[in-house]
Amino acid sequence: MPWVGLRRLWCRGHRNPIELSTNAFVDHAFRRTYGTLVATLCRRFGTSRLESIEDAVQDALARALELWPSQGVPENQAAWLFRVATNTLLDGMRRDEGRRRILASEAHHASLEPFARVEWDDTQRDDDTLRLLFICCDESIPVPSQLVFALKTLCGFDVSEIAQRLFTTHANVYKRLARARQRLSTLPIETGALISSQYATRVPAVRHVLYIMFTEGYLSTSVAHPLRRELCDEAIRLSALLATHAVGDNPETHALLALMHLHLARWSSRVESSGALLLLQEQDRTQWDTRHVEVGMMWLAQSAMGTVYSRYHAEAAVAAEHCRARCMADTNWERVALAYAMLDQMAPSPLHRLNHALAVAEWQGPDAALQLLERDVPPEWLQQSYMWSAALSDLHRRAGHLEIAAHHRLSALLRAPSAPIRALLERRLGRAE
Repeated sequence: MPWVGLRRLWCRGHRNPIELSTNAFVDHAFRRTYGTLVATLCRRFGTSRLESIEDAVQDALARALELWPSQGVPENQAAWLFRVATNTLLDGMRRDEGRRRILASEAHHASLEPFARVEWDDTQRDDDTLRLLFICCDESIPVPSQLVFALKTLCGFDVSEIAQRLFTTHANVYKRLARARQRLSTLPIETGALISSQYATRVPAVRHVLYIMFTEGYLSTSVAHPLRRELCDEAIRLSALLATHAVGDNPETHALLALMHLHLARWSSRVESSGALLLLQEQDRTQWDTRHVEVGMMWLAQSAMGTVYSRYHAEAAVAAEHCRARCMADTNWERVALAYAMLDQMAPSPLHRLNHALAVAEWQGPDAALQLLERDVPPEWLQQSYMWSAALSDLHRRAGHLEIAAHHRLSALLRAPSAPIRALLERRLGRAE
């Protein structure tokens, strides 16, 4: 049973018998615990058994949904799930070995005793998750497939979420996932035996996965949950773990942690009491978490200790300018625009150029921003995105081109991926003229 189906089963059925809220259980079990269990079992049994491992973990989660409402939640949920998944996996391996023995007409039966003695280790699970992140970023796997596999298996994204976040189709997500799984299934059991050079070459891809994970949590494409704190917290946790690793303790990882903390500082002010998302100019800055601001600034200062200036430095610089400003009018939009311009030079992207133009609009006015956007034609995927239509609607409205603004406003609202984002756009873009 796919995990989306498991989540639906939980939501339809058992509610009060468990001393956990439904959302808390689902967020934990299907986000962090699922990926952690797959990572640990892959280290113990090898990525060659990846498909069987994923099936065993899903079976364990299904058993939990069936038994915990009546029997109670075990004290160590992860250990319980690990034991059930391990037993399921071992049963399958014994059946497979028995079939091979019969077909070969041999009396010998391979011993599975070393696997049977495997126990859950809470202290090891963080290392297991980070290790599998590095493994799935194998250079022989196309980068899009690396990203899809990591988001699906370790971060708990479903196919729809991945497709929307990566601006691709469901079919492409499935193809990329299949490519990654096929390659990983050919790796030996000793999947933890990566050499230093492999860690070094793969760390940029690992950072990118963590960045996407945080981004999805901060403004989700999910219809039901526009903000997903568990994804942000998990991305920060894994990024901090990466910063303790020899190959990850460097300015780029420090800058990534800086931008995560500086964004998370604004979390409590991003939603009003009714649950509606709030624009930056609508947020009460007195609610911003000063602790996250302090930690973010600390990581930003640490990221400056070197000669590297990465895309994460540029984005952290933008977040820092917002945290320094007492209000929207107090923001140094010239610095924000410069940071976005540098970001586009380092990692050229139509989205970066769009953000640069929006910052220029605050600094020099909407006409200057529209001139920037008219210099080149955006790719089809961006033209079909609500972000492009929303930006054009806002800029044309501010420039006095009301008919054009209304046209782009309608396109943005029709393409909004969720009701909360649509409501946000309605307030941002004003009423239809």
